[in-house]
Amino acid sequence: MANGSMPISRRGLLQAGALATVAASLRGDLLNEVFAVGPAFTPTSDRKIRIGVVGGGFGAAFHWHQHPNCVVEAVSDLIPDRRDTLMRVYGCQKAYESLEKLILDPRVEAVAVFTGAPDHARHVLLAMNAGKHVISACPACTTLEEAQQLKETKERTGLKYMMAETSYYRWETITARRLFQDGKFGELVYSEGEYYHPMTGGERQALWFRGNERTWRYAYPPMLYPTHTTAFLVGVTGERLTRVSCVGWGDDDPALKENAYNNPFANETAMFTTDRGHAFRGNVCWNLHGHGERAQWFGTQGALFMDGFAGQPFRMLLADGTSVSELPDYWHMVPEAMRYDSGHGRSHPFLTHEFIMALVEDREPAIDLYESLAITVPGIVAHQSALKGGEQLAVPSFDRK
Repeated sequence: MANGSMPISRRGLLQAGALATVAASLRGDLLNEVFAVGPAFTPTSDRKIRIGVVGGGFGAAFHWHQHPNCVVEAVSDLIPDRRDTLMRVYGCQKAYESLEKLILDPRVEAVAVFTGAPDHARHVLLAMNAGKHVISACPACTTLEEAQQLKETKERTGLKYMMAETSYYRWETITARRLFQDGKFGELVYSEGEYYHPMTGGERQALWFRGNERTWRYAYPPMLYPTHTTAFLVGVTGERLTRVSCVGWGDDDPALKENAYNNPFANETAMFTTDRGHAFRGNVCWNLHGHGERAQWFGTQGALFMDGFAGQPFRMLLADGTSVSELPDYWHMVPEAMRYDSGHGRSHPFLTHEFIMALVEDREPAIDLYESLAITVPGIVAHQSALKGGEQLAVPSFDRK
């Protein structure tokens, strides 16, 4: 046979044909009737949320100006060229030199915080104490003390908080969430999430330095940026990660010998136990040959696999032998003007929409403070475990009492 391929038996051909038929029928029935029946966006209010956007890097990648219930009232960044970028992207003429000045604007009722990770908690607390609702880039915080402060401030003020965790609204995660809610996994006994972002070469220079100054990303501990992995489980089942053992790896990179975090690790791998007795593995790595975010979910009756950097295909497998390799289409869930991908697996418009509609409808957003801390805090403890040689540690809860 050509290329050394093995001959395919008649039985094999029949089985392949049967599976193809099942997959085709499943596409019509399961995808359209189970997954794609999520509520389509329908305008229900003329209210306009006046938002201030802070941070002209990642903060310029969202859809605030295209949501029918949102107006970008003001923007801010410490760096003039980034401030100009925000003004241009959002068509906003009002700019402030700092978040501290923006939150004094009485017309701003909500703030989008897209500053450096170590500043998120401080900036969120400033904004909430000024009476503003907040959506913040991930992670929510970097210490347990900050987690407690966020909880206390949320409960004292009653303001809305949401973390803009992209893995929560990747379309594969939306699909996994629907599978779980419909019982298609059976019991979801094991899952794993991966976030690989090599800090090498030109990308390292661009992310770790601005001019000759180090940025916050310089040798930043991987597990203090855990949310692109942990959201793949917490954002699907609502489980809490309660115990962790984490292994760190570092080489002779001078950055790992001296940095603001006393961090010796370029890569960290954590094994978590959940409050339902399930296992979850999470990787966050800055120095390996891989890229992007990816997850796999394994249940007693079904499994779901994200596509990935190495060419792995998307695949959904169910107990009756059906196999699906096509993602459902969820664009109908957001306003028409926002139906385009600006990054992170088409998640940005869904994050934008969820925060604005939570304010319009006066409800808590899906990724509220409690979910955000359940996604963030396990990484903080995982890093502590790695520094202790993998010692298993308990992960504290910051849920409602």
